[in-house]
Amino acid sequence: MLKAIHAQESKKAAREKAKAIIVELKAMKLKEAAKKVEDGIEETLTYCDFPSEHWTRIRTNNVIERLNREIRRRTRVVGCFPDGNSALMLVCARLRHVAGSQWGNKKYMSMKHLEAMDVSFAG
Repeated sequence: MLKAIHAQESKKAAREKAKAIIVELKAMKLKEAAKKVEDGIEETLTYCDFPSEHWTRIRTNNVIERLNREIRRRTRVVGCFPDGNSALMLVCARLRHVAGSQWGNKKYMSMKHLEAMDVSFAG
């Protein structure tokens, strides 16, 4: 249900879909869930204020999840760390590697779409 809200093509359509889902939740006697959706929908639609080319990248956290998987993979190899500092050193070393490698140099978003919007945020 909630994915349907964020799958809409515009903020207006997403608001309308949210209203329909709130009505549907109330009909299913899920008043608390309907209230949560109603109270938080505007906050979750903030990404719609940016160019549509950036929406998917703003509303998801795929990059962070990928980085966490990479760190988890490395720490599982070690198994049990002697202390917290050794775990921290391994994680920091992996983060330095990612930041310095090709993976860390990729552009996540093209900023050319924001240049036109720059004037509206400056005021």
